[in-house]
Amino acid sequence: MLFKNIKPSSRINRSWWITFAVILAAMFAMGTAKPQVTAAAVDENGESEASLVDSLIEATGLHSFISGFAEFGMTEDEIAQKRAAEDKELERRQATAHQKQLEMEESNKNRKPLLPDAAGQAVMLLVGLLLIYLAIAKDFEPLLLLPIGFGGILANIPLADIAQAAAIEGQVDGFLYIVYSMGIENGLFPLIIFMGVGAMTDFGPLIANPKTALLGGAAQFGIFATILGAVALSANTGDTISFSLQDAASIGIIGGADGPTSIFVASRLSPRLLGSIAVAAYSYMALVPIIQPPIMRALTTKKERTIKMEQLRPVSKLEKILFPLIVLFLCILLLPDATPLIGALMFGNLVREAGVVERLNQTLQNELINIVTIFLGLAVGSKLSAAQFLSAETLGILFLGFLAFSFGTASGVLLAKLMNLLSKRPINPLIGAAGVSAVPMAARVVNKVGLESNPQNFLLMHAMGSNVSGVIGSAVAAGVILALLQ
Repeated sequence: MLFKNIKPSSRINRSWWITFAVILAAMFAMGTAKPQVTAAAVDENGESEASLVDSLIEATGLHSFISGFAEFGMTEDEIAQKRAAEDKELERRQATAHQKQLEMEESNKNRKPLLPDAAGQAVMLLVGLLLIYLAIAKDFEPLLLLPIGFGGILANIPLADIAQAAAIEGQVDGFLYIVYSMGIENGLFPLIIFMGVGAMTDFGPLIANPKTALLGGAAQFGIFATILGAVALSANTGDTISFSLQDAASIGIIGGADGPTSIFVASRLSPRLLGSIAVAAYSYMALVPIIQPPIMRALTTKKERTIKMEQLRPVSKLEKILFPLIVLFLCILLLPDATPLIGALMFGNLVREAGVVERLNQTLQNELINIVTIFLGLAVGSKLSAAQFLSAETLGILFLGFLAFSFGTASGVLLAKLMNLLSKRPINPLIGAAGVSAVPMAARVVNKVGLESNPQNFLLMHAMGSNVSGVIGSAVAAGVILALLQ
């Protein structure tokens, strides 16, 4: 019986209903705030006068529904005028995007590599070998660093053009170029990875303690702080490092410690930096056990690290089935641009929790995600060509990625400290560090640091609540960025 373990009067369930009521009220306010905002004013120069808030309102699905229903009360002339304004705004955005693409291509042509072609290829061959060494000898994200490293070696073999399109019509494209085009350029591979991640994720700890969702959101602060840092770095380094706002947003996503999301956003906004961003994202994910503990210890006292949290309540099967559906519909209404990532994640989780399609569940968790991981790694490695990777911008990306990850960890810990002061129930600030979406590594690191201070303090399940909410948080952050910049 699905309803057997549900008690609507329980305190936790009441908190969920209150949360959903607030979200729905906010969505209704956003949807009705400016029913004509899609017909944003356009000045005589063709520039939109819509504010940032207007742009966010336009990006909600609920606003689109309400705006569509509003046409029933409009005359034919008003509807035609509204559609014309929308078409003009779309044309303006497309022209702006095309202009930025031309500027980016021109910038790529003018960019001077750090080394001559032959020397650069030799260095990148060594970089590829280094990634393979880290995967095999140090066990740093081997499932991805090994194929990325091997793909980087293949991409830098002189004259082979394995990662290039055919130079002459009639010739065959390099096989890595074909893999990249069919799975990375269109964003397919990261979405399939998210299906597998959803099938392997248990959202029970988050459902049992919804407060941890705040920690997953706080950890995304590193994303937006790094966007500002990338813009500032570009503004103060002249022509040495030149990041557009789209480039800065793609780099900032590294702070979410979510490789598929980083690749998905970079493939949409900044394809030229995809290789550097992917390597940085997965490298910092692999370095979670090294980067996070010093930050966690620096921001907490020993007394705080020894705090014991109450055992989580049991979560019923009905709650686990309803959770992915509710999250999906909230995403549709609030942020449709995040629906590809959230939808893939929640589909995989629903397959897991339904209990009636175990064959699909096992396929998502094993065969499918493993096959796609191979192609994803090779395709990302194909972008590690010397001309694209060996530049001052790559060094800037690695530096900014480290800052993003560090800021995300610190912001999660600091919010957890504040929540512990305000909450009636004890909250160990360490679990805030798991708000980054490096699942389940970040949660394991939190548990390990907690056990160092108190051998009887097991924080793994509490940290998993923050950890899985971080997966959702990074996808939502990506949706916001895509809604504003794509």
